[in-house]
Amino acid sequence: MRYIFDHPDRMLELTQEHVRLVAISILVAMVIGIPLGILITRLRWLEASVITTTGVLYTVPSLALFAILMPFTGLGPTTVIVALVLYSLLAIVRNTVAGIDDVPPAALDAARGMGMTGSQRLLLVELPLALPVILAGVRVATVAAVGIATVGALLGAGGLGRLIFEGISRVNTDRIVAGALGASVLALVADWALSRLGDILRRDVRPSGR
Repeated sequence: MRYIFDHPDRMLELTQEHVRLVAISILVAMVIGIPLGILITRLRWLEASVITTTGVLYTVPSLALFAILMPFTGLGPTTVIVALVLYSLLAIVRNTVAGIDDVPPAALDAARGMGMTGSQRLLLVELPLALPVILAGVRVATVAAVGIATVGALLGAGGLGRLIFEGISRVNTDRIVAGALGASVLALVADWALSRLGDILRRDVRPSGR
C-alpha cells in the first residue's frame, strides 16, 4: 500500500496504460462480436462452430496465446490487444445471440404489422431490447480483460502488471500489492459502471419497445 501513496504519478500513468489497453480491446471485440452475434441469429448453422471456436480460444492460457501471436504481432501492446479481443469474443457473441433471442415475439409481430423491414426491426426493436443483455456480456469481458492485461506487461505492453512483475523480480511485496490492488480496483470500478449502465438501459430502453 505504501508504494501507491509514495508514487501517485506512476500509479496514474500505469493505470492509464491499463485502461487504454482494455478499452481498445473491448471496443474492437464489440465491433467484431456484436455483428457476429447478429449474423448467428440469422444463420443458425453458424452458431455451433462460432461458439465452439470462441470458447476454445477463451480456454487457451494467456501466456500460450501470447507466444502463438508473437511471431505475427511481435512484442508490445498489439499482441496483448489481439489476445484480449480473442478472449472477449465469447461473452459478447453469446450474449448478443441470447439478447436477440430474448426479444418478445409480440414486439416483433407489432413491428411487422407496422410494415418494418428486417433491417428496421433489427435497429429499432431487436437491438434496443437486447442491449442490456449485450452489455452484460461486455461487462464480463471487460472485467476478465482487466485481469488478463496484467500479464501483458511481460511483453512490454505496460499497465499495472509492470508493478507486479517488478515486485517479483526485486522481491518487493509492496510493488506487487500496489499492482494487484490497482488492477482489482479498476476491475471493480468497470464492473460497477457497466452494471449501473445496464440497470439504466433495463429501466429506460425496455419500456420504449412495448
